[in-house]
Amino acid sequence: MTSFHQFHLNLLKFGYNNLIKQPPFNESEEDYSTEADELLALFQETITLYQEHAAEAFDLGQVLMTRLVRNYPQMIQLLARDLLWLFGGDCIHYLADDEINDFQALDEARYIKEAQNEAYDYLELRNAMIGEVQNPQTH
Repeated sequence: MTSFHQFHLNLLKFGYNNLIKQPPFNESEEDYSTEADELLALFQETITLYQEHAAEAFDLGQVLMTRLVRNYPQMIQLLARDLLWLFGGDCIHYLADDEINDFQALDEARYIKEAQNEAYDYLELRNAMIGEVQNPQTH
């Protein structure tokens, strides 16, 4: 598993763990719903498919992120912005222009290192180019 893949897998797991602590995703809450349950199941499936390097993880990830933004916009702060870039598609609409520019530059630097078979740590490269990942905080 590449450092790029591991980095994003960790962000997915961290985001999921943040969500399950919040209403309406916390089953002990009164307002827990089947909609919240379905979103969590979609999140788990996305994590599993991404971990397995399945191509459909990206389509599922787009569905997950756009559904989360549409239905629970207050929860998007619990996820790293990197995930919106990773899944692309409609998720890009939720990024600011400066974020898009930063992620494009990071991708270009990563592609150059990979083309030259240069060893690198994605987290270190990301932190050097964009800054440290802002850990989404739970309430």
